[in-house]
Amino acid sequence: MAYESFDRRIKIAPSILSADFANLGAECRAIEAEGADWVHVDVMDGHFVPNITIGPNVCAALRPHIRGVMDVHLMIAPCDAYLEAFARAGADILTVHAEAGPHLHRSLQAIRALGCKAGVALNPATPAEAIEHVLDQIDLICVMTVNPGFGGQAFIEAVLPKIARLSEMTAERDIHIEIDGGVVPANAGNCAALGADVLVAGSGVFKGGSVADPSVYGRNIHAIREAAEAAL
Repeated sequence: MAYESFDRRIKIAPSILSADFANLGAECRAIEAEGADWVHVDVMDGHFVPNITIGPNVCAALRPHIRGVMDVHLMIAPCDAYLEAFARAGADILTVHAEAGPHLHRSLQAIRALGCKAGVALNPATPAEAIEHVLDQIDLICVMTVNPGFGGQAFIEAVLPKIARLSEMTAERDIHIEIDGGVVPANAGNCAALGADVLVAGSGVFKGGSVADPSVYGRNIHAIREAAEAAL
């Protein structure tokens, strides 16, 4: 397991949803070489969200190319039947949506029993209070700042107060607050100032670069990190 210990330092987690799918292994190596802290893997089923991406076999194939944390975001429902497969594929963190199954507490227990860190994702319309009674089972809260399903969407500013509320709720706990959707340098500072420590960026990292020219990834990662850290 690549996840070692909890800390509040800003972490940039590029979403490979925006990477070149014909070169995913090389893309993972490139973003880590250019400063990515985690690799964020978006799993979509065409049912819970209107898109289909990758499954556990692809995650298993990518695992040898990722030295650090593989942060697997399951946008699938039902999710419980697939938790073991993604854990076996090498996920360090498994995040499920609060609405993706009938028994969230049970899903989180299952993730932890499989040896992974357990995350819960909250859609823009899902209140912070939806996870108030399962905080003792959570290692990460993924705050969706777009509606899940597609990359390249614009950041929803109305979600910002939710980040502040979650920061208050988790102040005494070792729980990461992750922001997913439309993250760019212009909004990274606000997210960090409100308590977020993990910033997921797809097009914000990959746009303009390639495996042949990965230095663009490095500049994009640095710009997001610099904006976030400047707000602290």
